[in-house]
Amino acid sequence: MTARRPTRVSAPFLPFTRPSIDEETIAGVAEVLRSGWITSGPQVRAFEAALSAMFGGRPVLAFNSGTCTMEVALRIAGIGPGDEVITTPLSWVATSNVILAVGARPVFVDIDPVTRNIDLALAGQAVTPRTRAIIPVDLAGLPVDRDRLYQIAARHRLRVIEDAAQSIGANWRGRPVGSTGDFVSFSFHPNKNITTIEGGALVLNDEREADLAAQYRLQGVVRSGPDAMDVAVAGGKYNLTDVAARVGLGQLPRLGEVTRRRRELARRYLDLLGAPGLGDLGLGLPPADFEQGNWHMFQVLLPEKLAVPRAAVMQQMHEAGIGTGAHYPVIHLFTLYRGLGWKPGDFPHAERAGRDLLTLPLFPDMTRGDVARVVRELARVIRANLKP
Repeated sequence: MTARRPTRVSAPFLPFTRPSIDEETIAGVAEVLRSGWITSGPQVRAFEAALSAMFGGRPVLAFNSGTCTMEVALRIAGIGPGDEVITTPLSWVATSNVILAVGARPVFVDIDPVTRNIDLALAGQAVTPRTRAIIPVDLAGLPVDRDRLYQIAARHRLRVIEDAAQSIGANWRGRPVGSTGDFVSFSFHPNKNITTIEGGALVLNDEREADLAAQYRLQGVVRSGPDAMDVAVAGGKYNLTDVAARVGLGQLPRLGEVTRRRRELARRYLDLLGAPGLGDLGLGLPPADFEQGNWHMFQVLLPEKLAVPRAAVMQQMHEAGIGTGAHYPVIHLFTLYRGLGWKPGDFPHAERAGRDLLTLPLFPDMTRGDVARVVRELARVIRANLKP
C-alpha cells in the first residue's frame, strides 16, 4: 500500500487592507434600516457630535466623501478662478481635482524624500500674489509639520485645507490632527483606519463656516418654518446617510485600539526589514514615527537596481498570496494635468516615489506571522529580480 502524500494547505490570500466591522455595529445598522429613517438624521448628528468631542468641540460636519469636504472648504474660503492653491503631486488625484473644480489652479511642489510629504520649504518659495491657499497631505498617516505649515500660512495670509484623509488618530506634538488648525478634511473610505463605508468629515473654525458648509452639503438649501425654503449658494448633494453614520459610530470608539495595533505591526515590519541579511535589498523604509503617525499605510520604496517595474513585483506578490498597492502615481503626469503644462522631470522626488512606492499589507486583524510572511515573500521577489 502506497503512503499518501500530505496535501499542502496554502495560506489564505492576504489583502493589503481590510476593514474590521464588529457584530454590534452590524446589528446597529440593521436597527437603523428597520427604523424607517435611513438618510441623514439622528445617527449623522450623533456621529458629528462624537467627532466634535474628539476635536476639542470644534464644529464638524459629515459628508458622503472626503473629496467634497475639500471642495466645500475651498468654496467657503472664497477660492475660485484666478487663484492658485499649492499642493503635492504625490496624493490621490482628488486632492488637486477639487482645486480645478472651483476654477482655481493647482501649483505643485516636490516632496521631502524622507517624509514623502510636501516639501514645506519649496511650498513657501512657490507663493505668488495669486496664491490663496495650501493643501498639504498627511501621506500614509504621517502628519505634515504643522508648526512650519502654519508659519508659512500666516506669513503669506493663506488658508489651509489639511488633507487629513489618511491621518485620523494621528497627532502633531500631542495634539490630535483635527483639534487645531484651519479646515481639516477626513476620509472614511473602506481602506481608511476607520470607515463609514463611504464618507468624510470637515472640521471648521466657527458656526458661520459650519452653517455655510451645511448649505453647500445639500443644494444650498436653508429652511425656515414648516414650508419656507431659500437657496443663496449653488450647493451639491453631499450628505451622509444614517446607515453610514451608524457604522462610523461603531468605529470611533475603537480608533485608539486600531492606532496602537497599526503601530505594533509597523514596528514589526521595521524590525524585520532592518534585520541583518535584508540590508542588501536596497529598500527605502518609512520614518519610524510611533508617537505621531497613525500608520494608515506601510510603504517601502523599491530599489533602483530592480530589473522589473513595480507592476511585476505586485504580480509576483499576488501569485504568492499577498496583495499590495500603489499609492500613488503622481498627479502632474496624468493626461489632464500634462495638458495644464506639467511634464516629466518637474518633481523628481515625487516621480521616483510615485513610480516605486509599494504599499504592503497593514490592518488590525493581521498577525505578527502575517508580517513575517510578507517580508519573507517580498525579500524573495526582490532578490529574484535584482539586476546582476
